[in-house]
Amino acid sequence: MRVHFTQQLDELNKLLIEMGALTEEAIDNAIKALNDHDVDLAKKTIKGDGQINHYSRVIESKCLDLVLQQQPVASDFRFISSALKMVYDIERIGDMAADISEIVVYISKKKYTVSNQIKQMAAETKKMVHDSIDAYVNKDVEAARAVIAYDDIVDDLLLDIKKELTKEIKKETEGVSQVLDKLMIAKYFERIGDHAVNIGEWVEYAVTGIYKGDY
Repeated sequence: MRVHFTQQLDELNKLLIEMGALTEEAIDNAIKALNDHDVDLAKKTIKGDGQINHYSRVIESKCLDLVLQQQPVASDFRFISSALKMVYDIERIGDMAADISEIVVYISKKKYTVSNQIKQMAAETKKMVHDSIDAYVNKDVEAARAVIAYDDIVDDLLLDIKKELTKEIKKETEGVSQVLDKLMIAKYFERIGDHAVNIGEWVEYAVTGIYKGDY
């Protein structure tokens, strides 16, 4: 019985890693589409979100089956419940990569520029997602905590971008609509960072039993 349960846990782990890889690819493509004005890649990213959502449903079902059928011990239950929480955050990251891509399709109808600050924010957010998933794969608590701490950098970049976009509106160098679209893109990246933090917190809980607010 225990051997079968272990096999099911391994399968759950494999599915989460595959879903995480798809989500990282979605972020990569969304950033590339934004920077390169690549509408076709943006549309591909939007379409690919369905596969990420499919993984989410499969993993959620597997988690619930494991809890109901196997009655796991405390440490295993922590892992399963953390996986159930993480899959939501990973799925939302995929959604936001698709949302960014939708904005790219829309703003590509007119000429637009991407500031170095937005490019930096995109790169930092991408790093957070990669590191949080890597922390899960390696059960690395220190790496998970580093992702949590890294969120301040992304938050500071969002504030800088807001200031820069406010200046653009005052100078009337671009239309207000386009400035708002860029602000929305920056906000999506900030929220992706928040979800990466959540993943890091669930990794820490899965490994140590400690969750935010417990220390």
